[in-house]
Amino acid sequence: MIRLCALLIAAAPVAADPLFEDRSAGLPEHIYGGEWEHFVGGGVAVFDCNGDALPDLFAAGGANPAQLMINRGDFTFAKGAIPELTGVTGAYPLDVNADGAMDLFVLRVGQNQLLMGGGNCRFTASNELPQDDAWSTAFTAWWEDDGKPVMAVGNYVDRADPEGPFGACDDNMILRPGASGYQSTPLTPGFCPLSILAANDARERPTLRLSNDRHYYVREGYEQMWDIAEQRFLGADDGWKNVSLWGMGIASRDLTGDGRDEVMLTSMGDQLMQLAQEDGTYAAAPFTIGTYAQRPHTGDDGRPSTGWHAEFADVDNDGRADLFIAKGNVDQMPGLAIQDPNNLLMQNADGTFRETAAIAGVATKERARGAALADFDGDGRLDLVVVNRRAPMELYRNVTPDTGNWLEIALTQPGGNMNAVGATVVVEAEGNRQSQQLTVGGGHGGGKALPLHFGLGAADSADVTVVWPGGQQTSHQAQANQQLRLVR
Repeated sequence: MIRLCALLIAAAPVAADPLFEDRSAGLPEHIYGGEWEHFVGGGVAVFDCNGDALPDLFAAGGANPAQLMINRGDFTFAKGAIPELTGVTGAYPLDVNADGAMDLFVLRVGQNQLLMGGGNCRFTASNELPQDDAWSTAFTAWWEDDGKPVMAVGNYVDRADPEGPFGACDDNMILRPGASGYQSTPLTPGFCPLSILAANDARERPTLRLSNDRHYYVREGYEQMWDIAEQRFLGADDGWKNVSLWGMGIASRDLTGDGRDEVMLTSMGDQLMQLAQEDGTYAAAPFTIGTYAQRPHTGDDGRPSTGWHAEFADVDNDGRADLFIAKGNVDQMPGLAIQDPNNLLMQNADGTFRETAAIAGVATKERARGAALADFDGDGRLDLVVVNRRAPMELYRNVTPDTGNWLEIALTQPGGNMNAVGATVVVEAEGNRQSQQLTVGGGHGGGKALPLHFGLGAADSADVTVVWPGGQQTSHQAQANQQLRLVR
């Protein structure tokens, strides 16, 4: 029996619909451009590169140079100095060498780059990555010991295959740290992933989820799950049911308070929500949940939508995770909507979702790709940045009235995994239980390295439990409306 995504929320519901104010004029001019190799990608990395508690941006440029954008406050960003990189499809922030400064893994068409942060938004190119000329479109990372992270890179079509591009998906790679830099081993079969996420799955085991684009694998491929400890793909004996879709992005969040993450997979047409089951398997959410978002919700274009970046986040701080989906045609695919507005799906008290992007002012119809919800001004409300293909980036300030209280939690621990990637944070307030995993990866072409954000509704305090990497648990009490840093 499918377990419906129902939440019992004690906090009072938020009275107003979400509302955003367009602040795109505060961004430097930037467009994700290029030909067919940049139909996909276009991600944005969000992180604090200078320690001022204001999130900064690194935006992929495709055929145009990637840009670092430094947050100067009041939704004004200045162009930062970085090595010039073109061919960039996306980037993910993580602290590779545990020096307290965020680094960037930069995905490219061609040799990927590891940019090492030196503090004060300064970056230098590292030579730790093996030589490679693949078309990289997905990334995730995790820690297996007290050293540097293990990383997985998803590669798209093999451009050197004379039989391509259809049926010519390249091998993916696992990168492990060695004495002289990272060493790569293939992860096969590869089915052209556009997103990878290392996280605890419904079995509560660390697993790689790969979301693959059937447009190029054509047949005999499917979504994949790879058990990290056992180093094998899951199959029917594990309760894994093969699903084939035009996989673009992954969003993962516990929506029911049971400690198991539900998963949103974006695609062409239906966006697939998978509900975590008690037996460690997944079930497709019922259509009535309101997240399939299969056609444009404004305008008269009735053709199927194309979803890219997806992200769960509590936009109105009511204690329920909402869902943003970036939408846009690949280029001019005639069978799919050209005027394809983004989605902002607000979660109701019964676990269903309602569309509010047009009301909120974020239902733009450019070819959106990457995106992120982050508090760019420190007021406790999550703002929005969107990267578009062949159109300028968009930036929105969250000005939703009557939002609830909130709490942000940052983790620090000794050793190589300084930011405790792999930890789970549980927040309980007035009968509402929420949990979030601290991960690197997922999304589409980009991710965040920021404190975990929780809406608290009317609650003015919360009980916090941290399950640190390795299983140790600590308990804390916190007052609302603050950023809390917990040190192991």
